[in-house]
Amino acid sequence: MAKPDTEPKGGRADRKSVLLRLDPNVHDALTRWANDEFRSLNAHVEVLLRDALKRAGRLPKSAAPIPKRGRPPGT
Repeated sequence: MAKPDTEPKGGRADRKSVLLRLDPNVHDALTRWANDEFRSLNAHVEVLLRDALKRAGRLPKSAAPIPKRGRPPGT
């Protein structure tokens, strides 16, 4: 049996977990921004980090796309 932190969750590819300490005001601002974009805070932070990596020319070509979330189309 695989370790709990290496098992795919909900059929998605393995994802790494990271503990992130933020200033409470930064956290609140990110949460509001994520809500405005209809994303979870976690998904929004990943979008922001990927965008920063892409702009810096550091996003690996092998990076998997962000998994599609939510209800499938047509349902």
